[in-house]
Amino acid sequence: MNRTSPSDEAVLVTSGSQSGAYQCVRSLGMHDIPVIGVANEVSAPFVSKYCEEFIPVPSPLDDWGAYRDALFDIVAERPVSTVIPCGETDAYLLSKYRGKFGEHVSLVVPSLDSLETVHDRLRLAAAAADAGVPVPRTRLLSETDDWSERVIIKSRYNLLTNDYIDSYPPATMDVTKAVIHPEPGEQPDRAAIRTELAHDPIVQEFVEKGNEYVFAALYDHGEALATFQHRQIRGNSYTGGGGVYRESVFIEELERVGRALLDHLDWHGLACIEYIEDANTGEFVLVEINPRMWQSLPVAVRAGADFPYYYWLAATGHSERIEPGYDTGVGCHRLDGELGYLVSLFRDSSPHVERPALRTTLWELLRSCIEQPSFDFAHVDDPRPLFHGVRDVLT
Repeated sequence: MNRTSPSDEAVLVTSGSQSGAYQCVRSLGMHDIPVIGVANEVSAPFVSKYCEEFIPVPSPLDDWGAYRDALFDIVAERPVSTVIPCGETDAYLLSKYRGKFGEHVSLVVPSLDSLETVHDRLRLAAAAADAGVPVPRTRLLSETDDWSERVIIKSRYNLLTNDYIDSYPPATMDVTKAVIHPEPGEQPDRAAIRTELAHDPIVQEFVEKGNEYVFAALYDHGEALATFQHRQIRGNSYTGGGGVYRESVFIEELERVGRALLDHLDWHGLACIEYIEDANTGEFVLVEINPRMWQSLPVAVRAGADFPYYYWLAATGHSERIEPGYDTGVGCHRLDGELGYLVSLFRDSSPHVERPALRTTLWELLRSCIEQPSFDFAHVDDPRPLFHGVRDVLT
């Protein structure tokens, strides 16, 4: 295959979401663009035949300064064109130090101020309201006294770091996905929750869920280069979470609210926006924005929206070669996530979400695998990531 890049410069792919990272490795490799994988240990994405080299680095959650320095040493010493952020920590560090990294590589990442707006769900709710995008009523836990209605409690920040929380240890950071579903009418232990989440979290009104959707995009200083939508049919848990079975869709109103928010933010870089369809109003209600490659990336690429390649084109000054558009009705599964969904029927609980019947769930899962036999890691031409992932699950 002839190399499509103007040079032999590699792309640095971070670990983050396993499905997203593997799809980046696979997409770029199939375009004959060399890939260097980085993580604190070898994982499924980086045993792929499309990964030319793996370099171990410290974990950003243990010592983000050492992780940042390791990434910087790689781009300073090797021919690297860009870095694709697959984790929340990567999005933060590349934005915070984009001037330093920009001396050696071209990045398509937002400014730190823009990033803080989407990482801070309180600020994000205000920005969405300004953009005319539906958003649940959002306030701080410390400002909430009325517990008579159905609400959820979750971290105010996508990423816990000293830049956002003054009391947080300066050398560490963490990602929290905890969502608390308090019983209506019962006041939760606010002190215990603040201790558990290490800050004053937010309380949001509970939205009666119809369907869940993702609106994904790559932006260039306020201009959309490519967008994509999928409907999440199953998540990590029956109560919610990242998509493990999804199908590509296109809905005009979802496109409108997705673009309206990113246009209002004058966005630059990747964005994965989660929306819930309000079962009562039909509105698409904002949940959050992840400013990085996302877990459900494989369904976008299978449908024809090759975001890893688009990102490389934008970073190397070839945005005009991006051909947006994709097929609808394309489905894709993450098998270990499907297993996690089944386990959640026994493990998880919520006073707001009815637990699905096991027999019905099993039938729907099997039927979808037969009708849409596409999987994040299962590829005949590249079997090692699947076997590596299975081994990790078993051990």
